Formats: sequence, C-alpha cells, structure tokens
Amino acid sequence: MERECEERLQKITRGFQGCRAAFTALGDETRQLILMVLLESDLSGIRVGEIAEKTHLTRPSVSHHLQILKEAGIVAMRKEGTRNYYYINLDETQWKEIVSLINLVYKSIGHNHDKEEA
Repeated sequence: MERECEERLQKITRGFQGCRAAFTALGDETRQLILMVLLESDLSGIRVGEIAEKTHLTRPSVSHHLQILKEAGIVAMRKEGTRNYYYINLDETQWKEIVSLINLVYKSIGHNHDKEEA
C-alpha cells in the first residue's frame, strides 16, 4: 500500500512538471479572456486585431499572451499568406495531460479520505 501511494505521488509530480507551462498560461486572467474570445470564434481562427478589439487590449499585448499560450500548447496558429490566424489547439495532447493529472489528484484525495474513514 505504501509503495502504491509513493508511485502515485511520483506520477502526480511528473504530471505537474508536464503541465506547468499550461497551468501558468491558463492561470492568467488576460489569457483566460483571450481563450474565451477564441472559444467564441470560428474554429478556423481569428486574427490578433480582432482579438484586441474584442478584449480591449493592445495588439502587442494580445501577441505576447498568444505566444505564451502557443508555447504551452494551448493555442495554435495557421498562416494564410501574410495573415496569421489563432485558434484553440485541437491537438488533444496537452488537454489530456491536464485532465489526467486532475483525475489522478482527485483519486488520490478520495483514496486518502477512504483511509481516514477506515
């Protein structure tokens, strides 16, 4: 039982390390606002100027936050000539890692709670 708990904690630690950039990116209110705009937009993407207009942020600020979201695997970009379109990354890898980590933490809490009641 002790070994199982230790392995679970190591897995959680690795999960946090793997999701750190995504959690940092998602934890910022401005980036959350940008994500909401992206969620409301067409899946084919939206340009920086449109995001700036909808969020009342400057274009440089939007570009900065989009770069952080892109590096975290949350947002992707496609080029169409000289235009860049940003959209929520459809590659589920990062999202699955986050969900998996949260489920693992939740199971650990439930497991510890069950031990206390026993």
